[in-house]
Amino acid sequence: MPNAFLFAISICLLAAPLRAQGTLRVAAAADLEPLLPPILAQFQQATGIHAEATYQASAMLTAEMENGAPFDLFLSADLSYPKRLIREGLAETTGTATPITYAKGTLVLWERKGSKIPPPSLDLLRSAALRRLAIANPGRAPYGRAAIATLKSLGLYDALKPRIVTAENIAQAAQYADSANADAGLISLTSALTPRLRADGAYFIVPRSLYPPIEQGAVILKSAKNRAAAHKLLDFLLSPPIQAQLAKSGLTPANPPK
Repeated sequence: MPNAFLFAISICLLAAPLRAQGTLRVAAAADLEPLLPPILAQFQQATGIHAEATYQASAMLTAEMENGAPFDLFLSADLSYPKRLIREGLAETTGTATPITYAKGTLVLWERKGSKIPPPSLDLLRSAALRRLAIANPGRAPYGRAAIATLKSLGLYDALKPRIVTAENIAQAAQYADSANADAGLISLTSALTPRLRADGAYFIVPRSLYPPIEQGAVILKSAKNRAAAHKLLDFLLSPPIQAQLAKSGLTPANPPK
């Protein structure tokens, strides 16, 4: 009986810091929505820390944090928004690597199976049969800016501009293409590799030379209530096993093995 009592007390003492710590709030770019939930579940299993993510375009999340949204960690789809928060004094600096690049994104051209237009390739973008092309909002989403840069690099932007269907974020751009609201979409590889889109269509990897690198950056907010937990999650994301998991889901590891 005494041993059981002492055991129960020890469990309570171990659990108390976690209860006091509360939920780790993560602001996550929309391209992470297909792959981050299982990683957060693994993180909780490994550390006992529960994390919840809100997925939106990076610009929208930045605006929310500028207006005081109570996030602990920001996982952006590019470096510019974390840098903006640092300049505004809202995010921590972390040594020489500020913000921290946790992965790099890849732009693809995705098309539904059974479409009556050419298969996904650069030739599809030149085809008159392409009537509607979905992209993420370039003013809010890094993948949208990459899409515009690609079209301009190919000299096709002026011709395709009237046919562009603009979505709020990369997840919605993928939905537009998948639901036939667009004939094809310039979307993230993370979206194209989801089970649904892999079953429904095919994709072509856009040459990286056609658009600026999509370096995905992370910062911890100065207002973070769970700063230690945020550092643990960032370290977890940068660990070799999780970087390998990100690679399988469509993100290039920040520090690929040599």
